[in-house]
This record gives sequence, structure tokens and C-alpha cells, in this order.
Amino acid sequence: MEAILRASRTLATSSLPSKSIAILSSCRTRGLVRTLPPRANSLQIRSMADSSFSKVQIQREDTTFDAYLVGKEDAPGIVVLQEWWGVDYEIKNHALKISQLGPGFKALIPDLYRGKVGLDVAEAQHLMDGLDWQGAVKDIHASVNWLKASGSKKVGVTGYCMGGALSIASAVLVPGVDAAVAFYGIPSSELADPAQAKAPIQAHFGELDSFVGFSDVSAARALEEKLKSSGVPFEVHIYPGSGHAFMNRSPEGVKRRKGMGLNDEDQAAVELAWSRFNSWMTRYLC
Repeated sequence: MEAILRASRTLATSSLPSKSIAILSSCRTRGLVRTLPPRANSLQIRSMADSSFSKVQIQREDTTFDAYLVGKEDAPGIVVLQEWWGVDYEIKNHALKISQLGPGFKALIPDLYRGKVGLDVAEAQHLMDGLDWQGAVKDIHASVNWLKASGSKKVGVTGYCMGGALSIASAVLVPGVDAAVAFYGIPSSELADPAQAKAPIQAHFGELDSFVGFSDVSAARALEEKLKSSGVPFEVHIYPGSGHAFMNRSPEGVKRRKGMGLNDEDQAAVELAWSRFNSWMTRYLC
């Protein structure tokens, strides 16, 4: 969490250029980001994604949590980890896309927020600040075990922003993870050291990402150095001209990004990232 909070302080005290990231400084710059896209469009996207998923319950220790499942019955499994918003339309869009890639995957989204979803930046910040990160790792471990007990011989983990950081942490801390792909996020040193990774890691970052120490170019390069000493296969990709959350390309996701000052649009970068993701997960899970 130190890296995330440091990024928040850095952004809150700096002048934001047109392509800067305003996400983590939301409590101080609320006027920049409270505009929400039209509700009708939101409902349409949610209903398209939700109709493809089944909800399951997963047990860990003395608690049970919901998770959302889509994909082929006996396919390799991929745990898909939410951004700080929660389990909303965009993370379901990503999971649905993953289930349709290449040889076919079974995608499972654990609900780390237990049903809560941030509808604006301030709410999302509050939810992420309240996350029990060690507990989230336990949820991921239980999700990996559930997929393997449900017919997936191998299981990967992927995630975005907060979920990206947790994906890397999973490659360090969760037994049974066969591969990880992280999008624009690295864990705090208190949570996990990437140099201790035990599963192959692929990571994606935007060149214009301004989350200093969490997902900017300097963080990506630091991650690369850590992974060199881990001994696991790895790839770190940086996309020129792309900012934070550049994979979010649904109509509502694009409007939300623009409302936060994220105006970059590069569909070619998105397609390249998906191609690299598919190649990585196919190599290590199939």
C-alpha cells in the first residue's frame, strides 16, 4: 500500500497535464472525476456481461465469498482480479474476453469487496483503502484451489491496477499458480517481493502512466530488475502513448477514463497486449 499512497500524495501536489492520472488523488480533486456516463449505457453493458456468468460460492477458512465464472468446463483456469472499482462491468468484460481467447479458458472473478462497487473515484478509493490485502491473497489462493478442484489442471492469475499488483503478489505467495499476467500495478514491498516470484510473470504498463512507484515507467523498470533476480520466466512490456487503465475499452469504460483526464486511445496497443496475454497463458497453462 505504501506505493499506492505515495502515488496519491505525488499526484495531489502536482499540476496535472491533460494526460495525467487523477485516480488516486480523487478525494482532493473530486471535481475532475465525478461525472458518470449515462445510466442506460451502463445497464446495457452490465446486462450483456452478466448474462454470460454463473455465480459460485467459494469457502476459505471460516468465510465464504461469491465469485463469477465464465468459460469452458474443463479448460485451463484463470483467476481475474478486479480494479479498485470492484466487480463491475469492466472486469466482467475482461473475463468474458479471456474466456473466448485462443484455446479457451475458464475465467473466475473472486469478489474481493464482498459485493461493494465504487460508482465514482472517491468510493473506489475508500473501498481499496479498506481492503485487507492479506485476506485478498487468501481469497485468490482459495480461487486457484477451487478451479483446480473443478477440472482445471493448470491455473493462472491476472488483474488490472489493484488486481495487477495482487497478480504479482499471487505469483510470490500463492502455491499452485502456474502463470501470472499483471496490468499496470505492482505490490508494495510489505505485501510481496517480486524477486521471490515462483511462477512466470508477464506485466504491462502504459508509458504515460503517472502512478509513481506503482505503475509508472520507473515502477515497471524496477519490477523488471526484481524479476531478473527471481529466476522465473518474465516479460515486461511498456506501451508508448498509453496511460493507466488503457485496456478499458468498453463505451462506458472509455467515458469513465475521459472523465478522469485519461484521453489516450490506442486500440492497436490493446490488441497487442491481448495477443501477448494469450500467448503467455497458452504457453504456461495449456
